[in-house]
Amino acid sequence: MGSFVRDGARQGMTTGEPLRVTHVITGLGQGGAEAVLFRLATFAGQPVEHTVISLTDDGVYGERLRAAGVTVHTLGMARGRVSLSGFARLRRMLIEQRPDAVQTWMYHADLIGGIAARLAGVRAIAWGIRNSGAHLQRSSRSARLVLKLCAMLSGQIPAAIVCAARDSAVRHEQYGYRADRMTVIANGYDLSRYQPDAQARQRMRLRWQVSDTTPVIGCVARWDPLKDHGNLLGAMALLVQRYQPRADDGVGGSITTPHAEAPGHLSADIHCALIGRGMTPDNAGLRAMIERLGLGDRVLLLGPSDDVPAVMNALDIHVLSSCAEGFPNVVAEAMACGTPCVVTDVGDAAHIVGQTAPVVPPENAQALADGIARALEDITVRGRDAVGGPGRARVLAEFDLAHMVAQYESVWRRISRRGAKESS
Repeated sequence: MGSFVRDGARQGMTTGEPLRVTHVITGLGQGGAEAVLFRLATFAGQPVEHTVISLTDDGVYGERLRAAGVTVHTLGMARGRVSLSGFARLRRMLIEQRPDAVQTWMYHADLIGGIAARLAGVRAIAWGIRNSGAHLQRSSRSARLVLKLCAMLSGQIPAAIVCAARDSAVRHEQYGYRADRMTVIANGYDLSRYQPDAQARQRMRLRWQVSDTTPVIGCVARWDPLKDHGNLLGAMALLVQRYQPRADDGVGGSITTPHAEAPGHLSADIHCALIGRGMTPDNAGLRAMIERLGLGDRVLLLGPSDDVPAVMNALDIHVLSSCAEGFPNVVAEAMACGTPCVVTDVGDAAHIVGQTAPVVPPENAQALADGIARALEDITVRGRDAVGGPGRARVLAEFDLAHMVAQYESVWRRISRRGAKESS
């Protein structure tokens, strides 16, 4: 399989002359790629000068990057559309900046940024694949078209192709991407920001108007077919049914369903928090799904959040219900906060959690409900901190931010040297 292990195995920060790296990304809204770019560009002490160009707007991270001293430009293109004026401006910026390397992020920016960089005379180009490549039929038509074009051009434009997930690298090679350009760099996390925080939990739950003893499962994900919120809500409905008190038992109490796997006091009042773009009451499709399942009083629609660590701390369990992923950031972020997880077996999710969390088949609400029930039972028996602790330890051991930064720098230095030789 290609040579993608080569750079992924390197350790430590590379020493040498400072590098000038320009990043081209579709937008700077709330998302996994955007969060990784922010962590990468703002990491202290690296010998790299970062500039970020957003094809669209500032989103969530534009001002944060500027506040950290990173230069940010926006081109104002409409999302999903390329304007000739915007493309020309991008090319001019790259000519003026003369970066040592250009790092692009996600399909559209890979194609647009890669072509603009080559026309600007830059050969040291690294594409960034963040998508799993699975279930392409559920992606937009433009995304499928751009992927095909990128596969065709992967031997001419990029000097390196950085995938966030091993599963994604294999799948994109199958789609026609050049195997000899592939490098896998797992996402890295700032454990000083993502950590257990009892005060943040209390603050967020107060905002949500739920008590500290109310069991809350949740999912941080935008409204997208690949995130499969229907799977999560279907599992939630099964859990409510499972733990719903039945008829009077004849002695003044009530009984739960015979197959209940967790004590009723933990599960009977279970709620589900949905956080992310489109997780709002004005999402008609989502509302209809919730009402059809009879979950209207149990689902919290909280919209996007700019404080993901606090959100993760407020949850008892973070659930990844997706039918396709690359390297799902939210799973490692939840683990870093000490939040127990349940994940579907998509992308690198199972690799991220290792033996620390239930892994269930995708698109199977019953299996997901069973996995959540096992986690609830474990929390009841051992406590949330004890259940979530091994996950945080795994992130610290396997997904350190400094290691990720060093790997990216290694790729940029390698391709910038190659680009300089080809230009001479």
